[in-house]
Amino acid sequence: MKQDIAVQLINVSRSFGATAAVKDISVDIARGEVVSLVGHSGCGKSTLLRIISGVEVVDSGQVILDGHEVDGEHFVEPEMRGVGFVFQDYALFPHLSVRDNILFGLKRHPKADALANAEDAAGRVGIEHLLDRFPHTLSGGEQQRVALARALAPRPAIVLMDEPFSNLDQGLRGQVRAETLSLLKALDTTVIMVTHDPQEALSTGDRVVLMRSGEIVQVGSGYDLYDRPTSAYAADFFCVSNKVPGICKGNRIETAVGSFMLNDTIREGDAATVHIRPQAISISPDRGDITARVRERVFHGETEHVLLAVDVLDMPLRATTLERLPEGAEVVKISIAPERVLVF
Repeated sequence: MKQDIAVQLINVSRSFGATAAVKDISVDIARGEVVSLVGHSGCGKSTLLRIISGVEVVDSGQVILDGHEVDGEHFVEPEMRGVGFVFQDYALFPHLSVRDNILFGLKRHPKADALANAEDAAGRVGIEHLLDRFPHTLSGGEQQRVALARALAPRPAIVLMDEPFSNLDQGLRGQVRAETLSLLKALDTTVIMVTHDPQEALSTGDRVVLMRSGEIVQVGSGYDLYDRPTSAYAADFFCVSNKVPGICKGNRIETAVGSFMLNDTIREGDAATVHIRPQAISISPDRGDITARVRERVFHGETEHVLLAVDVLDMPLRATTLERLPEGAEVVKISIAPERVLVF
């Protein structure tokens, strides 16, 4: 195993009865890397996190942490793996103070060292003034920081986070997430975070692992998965597109709304569909290639979502525009940016 790899999964599988939760997963995660595991509910991402932590055991395959195998014949108990875990509901003990919640993971340490580590962790996440409080007296953001301090107190090299920000209000979520990940990066901690939110996955991970039905669909940077998806599933997961069928001729696909370049995996005669993302459609009162009728407008402040009827299509097109259309506009012109169109 390479020295800069913190987590290595090799052909990992886990089933519950007849249901295969994780199927033959292999992935390497570098030391200090932040990786987002993303996918719809039931795709296996939380099971994979629990396998790494040791809460679940593998049916087959290898889990290697910092160069040491920790599963199978060489099983290492969760508390001995040097891994911190932040749960979705924070899992704080209501009858314990903040200080004692943080100390809970330090039972194996001498008392003086444990107290010093707990106070250091509290200071790192900015809750040293809350150490004598109890969880029910804290806000959601403060509870999240307590859970993070408890995970950091044993000074783990790896921190696992299962939907850690989903219980926070939208405005607070972005702030707490940015602060948390900035701290973890400053500590050179390897972070594996489960999320079901595509935008959170794209914006937080150095790499994104997209899962479906227990398998990895695609791994790469956020830019890779958004701009260069390798499947229609990956494309639609991060941005629901307008789908227009076409006929492949030579190196192009001909559709009712234009002709577009094919990728290298599609040949003449193949059935193919053009995926047109809403932001790839430009709308103007009088400039464009195609005439469309405005069926619906939803204003979102910076952007406007517009539903457009085009005579040559059975289904309306959904567009997202930064341009402000004239009030009452019923007929418009649209153009489609070919470089922002995907073909599968």
